[in-house]
Amino acid sequence: MKPRPFDYARPETVEEAVALLAEYGDDARVLAGGQSLMAMMNLRLAEPAVLVDIARIKELSNIRDLGDAIEVGAAVTQNTLLAWSELVKKLPLLAVALPHVGHFQTRNKGTVCGSIAHADPSSELPLSLATLEGRVVLRSARGERVVPASEFQVDMLTTAREPDELIVAVRFPIHTGRGAAFREVARRHGDFAIVAVAAVTDGKGGVTLGVGGMAGAPVVRPVSPNGARDAANALATELEGYEDLHASAELRRDLLRNLGPIVIEEAHRCAA
Repeated sequence: MKPRPFDYARPETVEEAVALLAEYGDDARVLAGGQSLMAMMNLRLAEPAVLVDIARIKELSNIRDLGDAIEVGAAVTQNTLLAWSELVKKLPLLAVALPHVGHFQTRNKGTVCGSIAHADPSSELPLSLATLEGRVVLRSARGERVVPASEFQVDMLTTAREPDELIVAVRFPIHTGRGAAFREVARRHGDFAIVAVAAVTDGKGGVTLGVGGMAGAPVVRPVSPNGARDAANALATELEGYEDLHASAELRRDLLRNLGPIVIEEAHRCAA
């Protein structure tokens, strides 16, 4: 199938982009990498009247160190962040999670913020942002607001972004010196995960555990130093999982019970 006819706009500044979103509202969709959006348009799951292409806005193409967080602009591609020289030191969770995102070719076009905006519950970047307790920066003609990851993704493919708002950046808290680990099970490397699990140590012996693919949004829980297996079992029971063409709820629970302790132990080893 092919998309329905649409208008195309390529603003040169953020101000021009948010003005277009204010004008068109729900009839507009933002285009950055287009790796998810174009597929949805071809299937007519999305039928925008106008595409607002932000990929060439220079202001959105930067990775900035804010001191306590790394701010990634909305036009930064996944491979650009993966190749960033400070990634392993300052964002070790992203360093191990990003290679699981799609394939090299799709990461050349797909953006970090685009993945956050798409809000697939099995996607690696929303899970990483939630596990690190990061934030999403939204701008509109009305002003700017910063939303915690825990409040931004509210359900499957659903976020707190208003129709006139543009995601201009996401902020990942720096976790230098802390252990981080990431694992997922997918039908093929590069596919969306059936279940994905991330863990980051807190510097005090505990771990923050994040789980994707078990609910409509990533689920994050603190885990005590010696409670890895019990925590994974409890979380699997609590979340129940859901069934689709890729896996049963029972399989998802079993994957979490097995992956959870492994990832927690890996995070502890990396912190040692």
